[in-house]
Amino acid sequence: MDIIEIIEHKRDGLALTDEEIHYFIKNYVSGEVKEYQASALLMAIYLRGMNDHETATLTDEMRKSGDVFDLSDIPGLLVDKHSTGGVGDKVSLILGPMVASCGARLAKMSGRGLGHTGGTLDKLESIPGMRVILSEEEFKKQVTNVGMAIIGQNERLDPADKKLYALRDVTATIGSIPLIASSIMSKKLASGADCILLDVKYGSGAFMKTLEDAERLALTMVNIGRKLGKNVKAEVTDMDQPLGMAVGNNLEIKEVIDILKGRGSEDLRNLCLDSGSVMLVQAKLYEDEEEARKALIKNLDNGKAFEKFVEFVKAQGGDTNYILHPEKFEVAKHIIPIYSSKAGYVNRIDALIIGVSSMHLGGGREKLDDVIDMSAGIVLNKKVGDEVKEGELLATLYTNKENTEEIEAKVVTAFDISVHKVIKKKENLLIQ
Repeated sequence: MDIIEIIEHKRDGLALTDEEIHYFIKNYVSGEVKEYQASALLMAIYLRGMNDHETATLTDEMRKSGDVFDLSDIPGLLVDKHSTGGVGDKVSLILGPMVASCGARLAKMSGRGLGHTGGTLDKLESIPGMRVILSEEEFKKQVTNVGMAIIGQNERLDPADKKLYALRDVTATIGSIPLIASSIMSKKLASGADCILLDVKYGSGAFMKTLEDAERLALTMVNIGRKLGKNVKAEVTDMDQPLGMAVGNNLEIKEVIDILKGRGSEDLRNLCLDSGSVMLVQAKLYEDEEEARKALIKNLDNGKAFEKFVEFVKAQGGDTNYILHPEKFEVAKHIIPIYSSKAGYVNRIDALIIGVSSMHLGGGREKLDDVIDMSAGIVLNKKVGDEVKEGELLATLYTNKENTEEIEAKVVTAFDISVHKVIKKKENLLIQ
């Protein structure tokens, strides 16, 4: 067997065997298979696709290419949640305390933000003192004792994906659903959780632009989980407007606090309740989602979910004074209001424009080594379906940068104001 044969098979539309996929991953990670050969195979996969069995096998071989966390000594079924990325997506930071307050254990590895989508680790690091790198033993101890931990990905986890992702980025093969699915699922499966909930987003602020593509990706990942013996479910959710009201790191932490204290935007709260209900059923703590939802609402109302967030921050070294007194967070030097030039109803808020604008204000990074301004970002005052009067506040920009007129003008264009009343919410789709 050699790599040229494997490339020819996929080029000609044949399904790769388990042995061929094993050979490719093993020898690509070791360096025996060269970058130009891997590039050719990736393009063949992009053009010819993969069936469910091939995709599951590729995922499993990538998972086994490095460390695989063994969390079996932690009692109960461990839950994890992954989002394909969006603007204002701080769901994991709300969901974790919610489900942990109901007895679940969340064991989560997260990444950093790049481009218009924010990263969970960056948001956490806007809390002074917060540690996102823990040893495996510290991670296990915290999940056992606190009920949740969110940390950075182990560098030895899934080296095949690290190499393949970098190669896909420069060979125009990012958009292949089997390659996207195997990239996401190999990392999730190597992280050691028993139950995984995937949030596959679609729309202007998401990687998947259409509902159809998001559904295909979600179904592919659920099928991978089923074939590899894991409890995996997927939600398909809308990212045609930012999630919640805040976009930007410490601004989003303040919104997390609001939601956990029973305040905050309806769309964000509802998504967290929907997702949390599914996760509690996956963890076999409740028989149905209706009962699970009631328990989550109760712990939002009685303060237990917020208390769990404080406990989590303290366990990872964060200064809880900032959580108890969010006014302590640094506020950007320039606070710029954006007003509506006409009356009507908000028909759409372009999430991509908002996300890119927040990045340009300093709230995100264009390159991995860029330094983020934790106080920069955008807070919306209106969401889709809301009525707007002429001259009314649409959003507020926060930045330490000077000369932001172009960004301000761009944010104005993100808001589509209609004379007709607009329906507020799209239903989320659960694939299981």
